[in-house]
Amino acid sequence: MAKQCEICGKSPSVGRQISHAHNVSPRRFDPNLQTVRASVNGGTRRLRVCTRCLRSGKVMKVA
Repeated sequence: MAKQCEICGKSPSVGRQISHAHNVSPRRFDPNLQTVRASVNGGTRRLRVCTRCLRSGKVMKVA
């Protein structure tokens, strides 16, 4: 399963990790994904959603 938000499509981005001695190595910035039960088209589904979509109200959680 891809590390991608099912609402906005946010996926991992790449960057560089720089140590105190300025050694440079590649790294990944993964999105903060949460598995939530959400109502989709009148039904309930489990979605992997980033926390930004949860906070902004793009997803309606189901109890």
